[in-house]
Amino acid sequence: MTAPAYTSPAARGRGNYLAPVPVQRRWRDALRIWWREIDKVLLLLIGLLMSIGIVAVAAASPASADRLSTASVTLDDFMFFKRHLVFQFMGLALMIGLSFASRDQARRIGILVGAVMLALMFVVPIFGEEKNGARRWINVGMSLQPSEFLKPGFAIICAWILSWRLRDPGLPVIAYVSGLMALVGGLLMLQPNLGDAILFGGIWLVMVLLAGMQWQRLAVLGGVAVSCLTLAYFFYENARNRIDGFLGGGTAFDQVDLAQRTLLAGGWTGSGLWLGVRKMNLPEAHTDYIFSVIGEEFGLITCALVVVLYCGLVLRALMRLVNEDNLFALLAGAGLITQFGGQAFINMLVNLGLFPSKGMTLPLISYGGSSTLAVCFTLGLLLAITRRNPFLAREAGGLRELIERKDTGA
Repeated sequence: MTAPAYTSPAARGRGNYLAPVPVQRRWRDALRIWWREIDKVLLLLIGLLMSIGIVAVAAASPASADRLSTASVTLDDFMFFKRHLVFQFMGLALMIGLSFASRDQARRIGILVGAVMLALMFVVPIFGEEKNGARRWINVGMSLQPSEFLKPGFAIICAWILSWRLRDPGLPVIAYVSGLMALVGGLLMLQPNLGDAILFGGIWLVMVLLAGMQWQRLAVLGGVAVSCLTLAYFFYENARNRIDGFLGGGTAFDQVDLAQRTLLAGGWTGSGLWLGVRKMNLPEAHTDYIFSVIGEEFGLITCALVVVLYCGLVLRALMRLVNEDNLFALLAGAGLITQFGGQAFINMLVNLGLFPSKGMTLPLISYGGSSTLAVCFTLGLLLAITRRNPFLAREAGGLRELIERKDTGA
């Protein structure tokens, strides 16, 4: 009887030690490990929001097709719905594929995508497509908005830089990410894109606070933020018009008021699928103001359910970070969920008339090409980073310990 290959002399190294044998896992083993480690509650919440998005875009598609049709070209009523199904399928495949990545792989992918999109941001103001007075898109066979993919890349890069403090506590990592934030903010305002600049600022603020920035500096940051908004008001005409329209009402820039009226038109239970009337006059019904379409056709109760689902997704992600002992994973997860939650709640506040119009889509629900893929890219990275072996105990207190340390002044 011959000895197994791993016990043969050829397999032994010096000192009669066995040479390492590579372990080859079958795809079924990888799938089993993924299913054991993935957060199934997060998956369920994402699936529910995507399902609501399919129905919502089906309801909004006829209104947008009618508004965009011309005397010579009549768009199919369900053109946006059909395209949305394709983008949702592509996004779902991208998200699930990314969720199989390890944390190191997710970090490398996020850094690579972030670096490429940051480079494209320098090109957008020069060669980008102009829409409604702004240059935010590049045509690469499809309309690509680099800032959408830069959001998750920015969170990953900031988390990576801030985690350097573990190796060298003397590194001014907060200054590094602050410089990156200033660069991104300047590039966004060249487009111009004030809404995304505010969202990037929120991501940066959450991450530097978790990384140890002193609370006393918040007053300085608040002054800088107010100064930047003041400059935007005086030198960015679109922002000035929207702020004026939000504060005092208007005729040319009253989309927010129209969206609020559309949202409330359906009452508690809604008028029913494809029975809404006000949505026909609503600009961007399938993208920026789809939450109002949900309100008119499915009622305020359904809108409340959507809010609950978003809150549940954000809270679930934070719960996964409570006992996280890896600083990079903690910061990256916090940055990614801040981006997702911040965009969702800004969009809903705009539709409720509680925030000036910002031109942001509702994640997982609004129609969109690059925006849908970017959101799924974000959630794929989040799922990969929050994957956890349920049989391994955590050595540190993670987010809970960090907050308690700050509360005690340690």
